[in-house]
Amino acid sequence: MGKSFSVKVIEKVVVGAEEPWNDRWLPFTNLDVVLPTFDAASFFCYNKPSHGSSFPTMLNTLKASLSQALTLFYPLAGDIQWNAAAGENQIHCNNQGVDFTHAVADVQLKELDFYNPDESIEGKLVPKKLRGVLAVQVTELKCGGMVIGCMFEHKTADGYSANMFISAWADMARAKTPSMLPSFSRSVLKPRSPPTYSCSSVFEHIVATLEPSLMPDNDENQNDDDQLINRVYYMEGEQINKIQLLASENGSKRSKFEAFISFLWKAIGMSMEELGNEKERYCNVAIPVDGRRRLSEGDGEEKQKLMASHFGNVVTLPFGGKGSQMPLSNVATEVHELLHTVTGKDHFVDLIDWVEERRSHLLIPRAFVNKDMTVIVSSGQRFQFMNEMDFGWGKVAFGSCHIPPTRKDCYVMTLPGPITNNQDWVVYMHLPIKHINYIEAHASHVFKPVNADYLNI
Repeated sequence: MGKSFSVKVIEKVVVGAEEPWNDRWLPFTNLDVVLPTFDAASFFCYNKPSHGSSFPTMLNTLKASLSQALTLFYPLAGDIQWNAAAGENQIHCNNQGVDFTHAVADVQLKELDFYNPDESIEGKLVPKKLRGVLAVQVTELKCGGMVIGCMFEHKTADGYSANMFISAWADMARAKTPSMLPSFSRSVLKPRSPPTYSCSSVFEHIVATLEPSLMPDNDENQNDDDQLINRVYYMEGEQINKIQLLASENGSKRSKFEAFISFLWKAIGMSMEELGNEKERYCNVAIPVDGRRRLSEGDGEEKQKLMASHFGNVVTLPFGGKGSQMPLSNVATEVHELLHTVTGKDHFVDLIDWVEERRSHLLIPRAFVNKDMTVIVSSGQRFQFMNEMDFGWGKVAFGSCHIPPTRKDCYVMTLPGPITNNQDWVVYMHLPIKHINYIEAHASHVFKPVNADYLNI
């Protein structure tokens, strides 16, 4: 149980990109437009620096380096607006700047309840984004540590891109050249002429009339158990290996992530069966898959570099559903086959072309509008932020994504374990209370609440 604490805002300023600045419009790619408009946050916690830097010095460093970083990542200093000339919403790169909040919290880092971010993080350590596409909050803790929280508009940046930006910002805070410079080239994701695609891509997305966040809740019988909450757990490497072995019992070795998805999917399905709700007997799963490496297959080193540095969304969301009666290895086979449908270059090229013919419609992945429960399960293992997010006063003590309460989609993300337990995973869950309760009752040996002792804070 974490300590109850208050947060006081000391200052709110706007940080813009360094001059000179050229006002411009940046159109969304065909892989951007298929995402709904919603916010997603990440936060990074730091212990008191050992070299004795004062907080005002660190704060000034963060502001100055953010201004430098926004010169490279200029869309993040803009806003999504209607471009009458193009007849669609685009990113207006007008350098209106990023809202930057400096706050103070009367709590020590070790007293934060990381397991329950609804109490410790939401509304306290991550900012609300009131305008633009990015907001930042830096919070000074009583122990001399700090928390850096960022809220992104997902339509402008997927997790890979957000990670690229924060890593570059950290590099520049240490007066280093970013390890990767962003590319905003739209030609790498342009459709073929004429557009050509197989029917398989058509079923990945649907045409909808309302954004998911605006869709009315038609279930008048919804109760408190249906409320979505956030929880953070850790999984020990030994448990991950055991689940992988069980998932591979049919003779085909499954990846750790495939095994994890299967275990979670089966657990939620069993929770539904135990609860016996006639209106909720079926769970779907959707798995974000990055297409950067796949889209550059066979096109040479230059295309590979362009795709690796592309800032935006290069994600597809395969979607499927099965019952929970099957053995774990059978569920893992379903997960593997679901992922296999989108692992090739052809899928992404087809999807780009399919969207091209429908850009005038509101396109949303089925995962966000399906009437049955759908859990989006994402892997953040490649975001090795424990080492990369060093702003000059030490490595990250703990970091995670965070889903605002306004989001109605069920979301789970695996993240790298802490430096001291690098074979472990951290698992962030944004799920209904009833399924969280079932998972904690039946899989407490797998999902253990993250706490300061475990993180060695």
